[in-house]
Formats: sequence, structure tokens, C-alpha cells
Amino acid sequence: MAKVILYSNKCPQCRVLEAKLKEKGIEYQEINDIYLMIEKGFMSMPVLEVGETIMNFAQANNWVNERT
Repeated sequence: MAKVILYSNKCPQCRVLEAKLKEKGIEYQEINDIYLMIEKGFMSMPVLEVGETIMNFAQANNWVNERT
């Protein structure tokens, strides 16, 4: 599986996505560096990066839900 990175500021949606990743047993790296997120152009959190794919909360939620 591609590397999974969760960009999070610990907002409620970030916590939901984090819980779902853990529930599905998906290994991920969490990054909380606000300056890095701004540099990457992220305007809201959470953002999930899977390989080269960047997903907002709704997209990431769907991606996690599709995992077995």
C-alpha cells in the first residue's frame, strides 16, 4: 500500500478520520505542522495524502470506508 499521511490540527473531523484509520488498521503518519500545511496550500483540515493523491475530509472518509 502507498504511504498514508494524515495532516491534522486535531479538529473534530481530524479526530473522526484518525479513529477510522485506526479502526481499519491502516498505518499512517500524522503531521501537525501548520506551516508545512500552509506551504502545501491546504486550506482546511484534515487532509489525507495516499501516495501522490491528496484528499479532503469527504474524499478521505470515502477512501477509508472502502478499505476492508
